[in-house]
Amino acid sequence: MTERKPPGVSFESWTDKQIRDARARGEFENLPGAGKPLPGDLEADYDEQWWIKRKLAREGVSVLPPGLALRKEAEDALIAAVSAPSERIARKIITDVNVKIRDMMYKPPPGPPLGLKPYDVEDVVRRWREGREGRPEHGET
Repeated sequence: MTERKPPGVSFESWTDKQIRDARARGEFENLPGAGKPLPGDLEADYDEQWWIKRKLAREGVSVLPPGLALRKEAEDALIAAVSAPSERIARKIITDVNVKIRDMMYKPPPGPPLGLKPYDVEDVVRRWREGREGRPEHGET
């Protein structure tokens, strides 16, 4: 729609003409989502940031407060350490996440409290060893 509205023509009739012409050219055919229900709950209250939330969900982005993000990272690190292929890697995973936990303990960010303390590396390595009992040795220690 690069044409300008001619003087003396109302906006409504000009817009209607543009829509009729576009429909005649087939510009409304095969549009994405044609014939499908509108996404979301139409009965829900209007959210001004709906498009931001939808974009984040579509991109797979999760925005958590720093404390919660670190809690999730610490849980994942513990699981990864216990199932690590070697004791050296298990120790490195736990040592790295402990550095982040200590940093956040001493410099708490805004948001909910962390509620974590550094993991006991020897305890995690003991659990790692227990998980390896009865398996053939593959990897370094």
